[in-house]
Amino acid sequence: QVQLVESGGGLVQPGGSLRLSCEASGSIFSIYAMGWYRQAPGKQRELVAGITSGGSSTYADSMKGRFTISGDNAKKAVYLVMNSLKQEDSAVYYCTADTESPPYSYWGQGTQVTVSS
Repeated sequence: QVQLVESGGGLVQPGGSLRLSCEASGSIFSIYAMGWYRQAPGKQRELVAGITSGGSSTYADSMKGRFTISGDNAKKAVYLVMNSLKQEDSAVYYCTADTESPPYSYWGQGTQVTVSS
């Protein structure tokens, strides 16, 4: 079992920045990738960014250049720096962790990000 705890969400003005953090605990030795998804009201959950234990990262096209994902492999933590935030970035952001054995995807409880003036 893996537990994920997110932090860093909140209210920010358009154009502002936020940093989300997520730290895993439990059976973290099997984690090989972590990432962030988001879900806005009335919309499907979508990938924001992901990073492997080897440091390879991927981003959704709409986040490239504005969001940066990084990880601490020793702590099994993942961070998301979000710059130039727009109102359409408002959503609940979920941290995820993928394990190899057994193969499973764990989800955090989510943290609310609201971009509003």
